[in-house]
Amino acid sequence: MPDHSPDPHPDSDPGRAAAAFLSRDFRLYQIARLLVIIGAEAQSLAVAWQVYQITHKAIDLGYTGLALFLPGLLFILPSGHVADRFDRRAVILVCYGLQIFCTLTLFLFALHGMRSILPIYVVLFLVGTGRSFSGPASSALLPHLVPKEHFVNAVTWGATVFQIANISGPALGGVLFTLPLTHGIVARLAGAPLVFLFTLTTLCCFLVLVGSLSVRPGRMEHRATSMATILAGFHYVRRTPILLGSISLDLFAVLLGGAVSLMPIFAQDILHAGPRGLGLLRGAPALGAMLVSISLTFRPIHRKAGTLMFTCVGIFGAATVLFGVSKSLPLSMAALFVVGASDMVSVVIRSSMLQLGTPPEMRGRVSAVNALFLGASNELGEFESGLTAQWWGAVRAVIFGGIGSMMVTGLWAALFPPLRRVDQLTAQALLQVETEEASKEVRQL
Repeated sequence: MPDHSPDPHPDSDPGRAAAAFLSRDFRLYQIARLLVIIGAEAQSLAVAWQVYQITHKAIDLGYTGLALFLPGLLFILPSGHVADRFDRRAVILVCYGLQIFCTLTLFLFALHGMRSILPIYVVLFLVGTGRSFSGPASSALLPHLVPKEHFVNAVTWGATVFQIANISGPALGGVLFTLPLTHGIVARLAGAPLVFLFTLTTLCCFLVLVGSLSVRPGRMEHRATSMATILAGFHYVRRTPILLGSISLDLFAVLLGGAVSLMPIFAQDILHAGPRGLGLLRGAPALGAMLVSISLTFRPIHRKAGTLMFTCVGIFGAATVLFGVSKSLPLSMAALFVVGASDMVSVVIRSSMLQLGTPPEMRGRVSAVNALFLGASNELGEFESGLTAQWWGAVRAVIFGGIGSMMVTGLWAALFPPLRRVDQLTAQALLQVETEEASKEVRQL
C-alpha cells in the first residue's frame, strides 16, 4: 500500500502530542479550518432559526438538510475525480469562492426581510455543491501536510479543531443573532444579517490562509479519464470490508440517531430556551467531542480500534435516546455531550482507516464516496429527522432514532467481522487484516 507522504521533519518526534503542528502548512490549514467552520456553524444556526420562524414546520427544517445533501449525491463521481485529477488546494479555493457568493446572497435575503424559504433552499443547494467538491479535496489534502508517522496525530488534531469550531460557532451564532442593535443603519443588521456578515469575514480569511500554503500536490491520477477511473473509488470501497463497514456504520447510525436538525424545536417548544439555548444545545456535543479528541492526542488509540468504535457508536445511540426523553436543558446538554464524545472516537478511527487504507492516487475518489455517506448521514439524516418528527413528533423521532442506531451497531458487528478485528491504526495493520480476510475467502472457495 504505497504512501507518498512528506519526509519527516528533522526535529520531529512521533510521540509528541502536538507533532503534527511541526509542519507549517498543517498549522496554517488548521487555523483556516477553525475560522471557516466557526463561520459555517454560526450560519447554519441562523438559517435553521430563520426557516423555523418563517414556517414553524419540522419538515421545512428537514428540507434544509436535503438541499445540502442532494449535490453530494449528484456530484459524487465528478467531485472525487476532480480531487485526484487537479491540484487539491486549487479545488478548495474555487469551492470556497462559491461559498462566499452563497453567504453574501443569504446576507442580502436577511437584510431585506425575505419571507420565502424557496430561495434559501436554492442557496443551500449551491452551498452543498461547493461542499461536495471541497470535501474530497480537503480530506485527500491532509496526508500531504504532515509526515506519514504524524498522520493519526494530524487526524486527531483536525478533529479537535473541528469540534472547537463546533462549540464556538453555534454559541457565537446565538449571541450574534440576539445582540440588541437598535441605532440607525446598524439596527438593520440585527439577527441573521449580522451572523452572515461574520461568516463572510471568516470565509475571506480562509481563502487568504489556504492561498498561502506551500504544498502543491498536483495531479495524482495520471491515467486517462474513463468510466473505470471515475468509478475506481466505489470499487475500492466495495472490495475493502474495513472501509465499507466503517463508512456504512456511520451512515446508518447517524442517519437514524441524528437530532441536530430538530434542535430548534427542542430549544423553543420543549426546553423553552430560545436562540441562546439553541446555541448551547448545538455546542454541547462539540464540547464532548473536543475534550475526547484532546485526550486522544495525549493518549492515542493503540489497540482494539475496531471494538472500541462499535462500543462508542452504541453509546452514541443510547445518549440520543436520553436526549429525546429529557425535559431539562442541563440534562439535554449532558446527553448531547456524551453523543459528541462517543462520536468523536469513531470519527478518529474511521478517518484514520480511510486515509491509511487507501493509496494516495485514489484518496480523492474514495474520500468522495465517504463524503456521500457522510452527507447522507448528516444532511439526509436532517431530512429523515424532520420527516419522522412531522409524523410522530420530535420527541418520538429522536427516541426511535437512537434505538435504531443501537440496533444497527449490533447488526454491523455481526456483518463485518474484519472491522471488529482491526487492532492498531497503521497502514501495515490494516493491510494485514485485509490480507487475512482475502485468504479466508480463498480457503472458503
